[in-house]
Amino acid sequence: MSKIATEQVERFRAFNRFHTRLVGALDEHLLDSPYSLTEARVLFELGRGAPLEIRELRARSGLDAGYLSRILAAFEDRGLVARERSTADARAVVVSLTAAGRAAYRELDRASAAENAQRLERLAPADRERLLRAAEEVEALLEERSGAVRIRTAGTGDYGWMVERHGVLYADEYGWDATFEGLVAEIVGGFARSHDPQSERAWIAELDGRRAGCILCVREDDETAKLRVLLVEPWARGHRIGSRLVDECLAFARAAGYGRVVLWTNDVLADARRIYERAGFALVAEGPHRAFGHDLVEQTWSLEL
Repeated sequence: MSKIATEQVERFRAFNRFHTRLVGALDEHLLDSPYSLTEARVLFELGRGAPLEIRELRARSGLDAGYLSRILAAFEDRGLVARERSTADARAVVVSLTAAGRAAYRELDRASAAENAQRLERLAPADRERLLRAAEEVEALLEERSGAVRIRTAGTGDYGWMVERHGVLYADEYGWDATFEGLVAEIVGGFARSHDPQSERAWIAELDGRRAGCILCVREDDETAKLRVLLVEPWARGHRIGSRLVDECLAFARAAGYGRVVLWTNDVLADARRIYERAGFALVAEGPHRAFGHDLVEQTWSLEL
């Protein structure tokens, strides 16, 4: 194992130890309840869904058959769950909460929500949002994903997401100020208010069902379309989402009868520029300008269709 790999492993282990303490994984009982963390997890899975077959409960909880069986037996002794044969498959066993089990779940759920709300309340609103975004990114990076990418036409709710993610990501990655978010809001808001679906289109890329990127194709004039607001979430990079969004935009522009596609960007956006170059765009103009709180070099790229 290399020095870098060892250092990264130790940092990750430190985070795991912190999180273990935070959620009380080593406590004998969770949230001052009679249940361990693992028992509470089983209660949560049963409380948040319909009666579950044992094999489904195993998959959701991540427990081996023997451990889960012992937990369910203890729950039966306490009158919290009932087990019966499935009416759809006599070989399968279905587990459901009793009235006492539902009451136990509700109390545990209430205590968990209260404790987490208390932790969030200690943070300023901006830090709270940073934490939640980081938690979502950790989950996205660590969960086992199929890597399925879907490109769909944008709809209600997507436009606000486009603006918000541009503002946040460009502030985080490039230090751009709120005037950039304002520019994106003008572009996306104008499109959402009034666009011709025959000659203009917006797309959302999803990775494993989560919004992961976006792009617009808007009318410049009868011969020219403009590619705008290309974005790919950091956690979703490496799946060719940017290239697929650009390809979708170009295919639409050709079908709509445009003769060329142009775009405006800044030279610091190197990853996006590589996508444009691979798609066949050529740099036609550039020059220094002051924007978004920085001295930048703006660029215009063009592609003849």
